[in-house]
Amino acid sequence: MKTRLIRINDEIARVSADVIRSELSDPRIGAVVSVLGAETTNDLKHCKIRVSIFGDEAKQEETMKALTSATGFIRKRIADTINLRQTPEIKFIYDDAIEHGMRMRKLIEDVNKG
Repeated sequence: MKTRLIRINDEIARVSADVIRSELSDPRIGAVVSVLGAETTNDLKHCKIRVSIFGDEAKQEETMKALTSATGFIRKRIADTINLRQTPEIKFIYDDAIEHGMRMRKLIEDVNKG
């Protein structure tokens, strides 16, 4: 079951990234939205999709609102692409891991220079 769940999570992340990148036309969605992963519950009823959004705080909030409003469309595209008996309810979660990594790298570079 674990291997199947990992494959489902990877596929949901891939499909949602494709939909966000190429099918959503909402102007609130910034150019740089990265889907970092998906975490589906064991019963396949719920799925959290982690996203990273490059931009200031206001742009991040707007993009999250746009993604939340597009949840139904993205879920439908996931259902059309992945053959599951039941498509999980999806929720987008903001993840600042990439930004945190960039800040840490800059701090390390600054320490090495000085």
